[in-house]
Amino acid sequence: MIDEREERPFLIGLTGNIGTGKSTVAEMVADLGAETIDADKVAHGVMRPGTEAYHRIVEAFGARVLTPDGKIDRKALGAMVFSDSRALARLETIVHPATLQAIDRRIAAAAADVVVVEAIKLIESGLADLCDSVWAVTCRREQQIERLVRHRGLSREEARQRVEAQPPQEEKVDRANVVIDNSGSLATTREQVEAAWDEVTDGPHGTLTAAWN
Repeated sequence: MIDEREERPFLIGLTGNIGTGKSTVAEMVADLGAETIDADKVAHGVMRPGTEAYHRIVEAFGARVLTPDGKIDRKALGAMVFSDSRALARLETIVHPATLQAIDRRIAAAAADVVVVEAIKLIESGLADLCDSVWAVTCRREQQIERLVRHRGLSREEARQRVEAQPPQEEKVDRANVVIDNSGSLATTREQVEAAWDEVTDGPHGTLTAAWN
């Protein structure tokens, strides 16, 4: 597992509730030199046709969660599980173990000195315990809804359901070493990201120090 290796990159866990702007922050740290791993994209990969997770999802939720060409229809699956907490828990039981294993392999193969794992379930999955620093991205609830409507094409009701299906943002903030407030301008967010980055490098925006030793 990740924490059993003697040599590995400095690991930042980047989390935040849906629509807060984790991907925006991840792009900013990538510009500063980090290698980023998007847990959502990794999860998408472990659900591709032919995988164990794919077969278990189809068995659990039926053919109605498939596209015409036989792939997992993530929008249809999301609509189903975000309105049913038991269905969401069932899906997570299927997908999370395979996703964590794939993330672990990506970290092991990383060439960068700093790896950022972007994961909405960073804390709930236990991955936060293996990170050297946990960063939480926040914004206002109405901004979350607006961003989901604008960027993901959800209705306001669908967006509201997804926001309300998650634990309060405060739970992530309480666990974080760094909090990035993404409710303002991109420039303001970038200033916060660069300041946090400099805390784990010999800044400004330089190479990694031995801060994790």
